[in-house]
Amino acid sequence: MLFAAATGCQPTGMTFLHDMMSLDAMGLQENLLRGIYAYGFEKPSAIQQRGIVPFCKGLDVIQQAQSGTGKTATFCSGILQQLDYYVYLQ
Repeated sequence: MLFAAATGCQPTGMTFLHDMMSLDAMGLQENLLRGIYAYGFEKPSAIQQRGIVPFCKGLDVIQQAQSGTGKTATFCSGILQQLDYYVYLQ
């Protein structure tokens, strides 16, 4: 189950989101996408299909799924996508 809402919205503003069937279609940064593939991911799990894009857009995301379904990878991908790597390189 996944709900997402714009920050500060009440529960009535929550909607189910569309599935993204591939990692390439999610619009992730090239370096992040290369790292994901290098780690062995080939296709996003159901929770990742629904959760990565809204998380990257800054929406509040609540995920609930069985253990081992990819919730942590969804969270980490969203965090890494939002980082500005160039700030840290200076």
